[in-house]
Amino acid sequence: MPSTCAPSGTWSLTSRATSCPTWIEAATSTTELPSLRSFAQHLERDLDAVTAGLTLPWNSGVVEGHVNRIKMLKRQMFGRAGFELLRKRVLLA
Repeated sequence: MPSTCAPSGTWSLTSRATSCPTWIEAATSTTELPSLRSFAQHLERDLDAVTAGLTLPWNSGVVEGHVNRIKMLKRQMFGRAGFELLRKRVLLA
């Protein structure tokens, strides 16, 4: 399997994004590592999003914090209250 996505001295996501389709093709054809093959097949299905995530300057880091906070509130209230109270806690917290 080619090592086009393997780390080297200089690490550039943009250059990795352009060479990773070659790596994905090699990984999907391997029979030695079924987990790697499955991972590569899933990457291939969503290749546009993977490439955009590696090349575009935007990320969802700010949103992830809010999502984690909402999930925590939801876990705390599971089975205790209805949706209206959960909605109020999310909006006011």
